[in-house]
Amino acid sequence: MSERCVGVVVTGDTVKIVSAEIPDDDDEPIGIIGDDSWRLQDGGHPDAYDVMYRRFAGFLKENKVERAIIKASELAGSTKLAHLESAELRGVIIAAAACACDVKLLKKSVVSKTYGKRKVDEYLKDDAFWDEQVTGSLRKTSREAAMILVASRSAK
Repeated sequence: MSERCVGVVVTGDTVKIVSAEIPDDDDEPIGIIGDDSWRLQDGGHPDAYDVMYRRFAGFLKENKVERAIIKASELAGSTKLAHLESAELRGVIIAAAACACDVKLLKKSVVSKTYGKRKVDEYLKDDAFWDEQVTGSLRKTSREAAMILVASRSAK
């Protein structure tokens, strides 16, 4: 039996969503179902956040997603307004996911320390790694969202 999951990374005003079927057997590759990027609509943030909340919650329910793994916020050396705005949008996504499925937050630094022998950024660049880990179409720019799905398998 497999589990329907999404990996989510929020950067700036963009939400990257990788939808996948994750087999119970950790030796089987993850099946990529969808690879999407959603931008926050122009205009006032409260209205845009409301639209994004409803869109994401609806997406999760319609696709019968069982678990969302969302890249968690981390401290940056120098926090700028863009970091804070990303954190606001990430909060909206977390809240929307929580009303539709189980949610797990996973920090990139934790993945680097607990998954494999390399840092996340090294895995993101490794085409051979991705050929082994997933089937289906996955953009290189969405590998970080897929990586949290890959890493979450070993953290069950």
